[in-house]
Amino acid sequence: MSRYDRLMSHDFAPVEHRYDHRDTILYALGVGAGPDALDLVYERDLRAIASMATVTAYPGNWYARPEIDLDDRFTVHGSERFELFGDLPVAGHVIATPRIVAIHDKGEGRGALVISQREVRDAATGRHLATVTQRALCRGDGGVGGPGGRPPAPGPLPSRAADIVLHVPTAANAALIYRLLGDDNPLHVDPAFARDAGFDRPILHGLSSYGHLCRAIMEQRPGVSIQAMDCRFTAPVFPGDMIVLEVWDQPGGVAFRAHSRGRVVIDNGEIRFAAEPKDTPEVARDAAGRAEQSTT
Repeated sequence: MSRYDRLMSHDFAPVEHRYDHRDTILYALGVGAGPDALDLVYERDLRAIASMATVTAYPGNWYARPEIDLDDRFTVHGSERFELFGDLPVAGHVIATPRIVAIHDKGEGRGALVISQREVRDAATGRHLATVTQRALCRGDGGVGGPGGRPPAPGPLPSRAADIVLHVPTAANAALIYRLLGDDNPLHVDPAFARDAGFDRPILHGLSSYGHLCRAIMEQRPGVSIQAMDCRFTAPVFPGDMIVLEVWDQPGGVAFRAHSRGRVVIDNGEIRFAAEPKDTPEVARDAAGRAEQSTT
């Protein structure tokens, strides 16, 4: 069996995950929520950040498992997408079975794009809660084989200036908090491992940056529910960096892009809303106030 066939046919074990309000709060803290957003960090009237779907029934750093024929030292997160089928519960018992759904081999010395997916379901009822799709660039695994072909190109961003610009800070200990959610890749905590991977120090999890942006848009649009989110990771964010988030309004949601240290770190972002914002004076004032605070 070829290496490509072994990867595509790999039989992942189901991942069961029980979580409660403390895990939901921990996630919020790991993506920068603070005391100005009590509905994200206080069990009274608690709600889950939509991007928490990315850590439910999470299989961990499976790229490093010995039975997976990939070099995890040179594997970086390429992009992430989730889709929700209703609001994510703040506590639950869920199950998902990951699988590799596609591999796009770029050739020797250029790496391979490995796409995995899992359907997150309620363990008791089987209700479909979310689908999470992860794309990883395995930089040391070009030549893995397969049918070839290019992945679909991401949608372009609007050519006009952004409708709003948000400044989203990250904490110096953000990666230390976020890794407690299940991503124990040493790239985010071990300086020696980070140097071996080509970075001068540990970098922030791509999904922590992702969650920071999802939270910022949720807080800026308090009357909406986020149904889906997708984006590409184009450069690392380091814990403590400021992320500058550009947001464009579009039908049914927003497009977005993020910068840090003068370079694009997240690109071709898209969020789809489940519903339009509630048109009340209170919501409008809250949204305007959050936008003004975030852009000053």
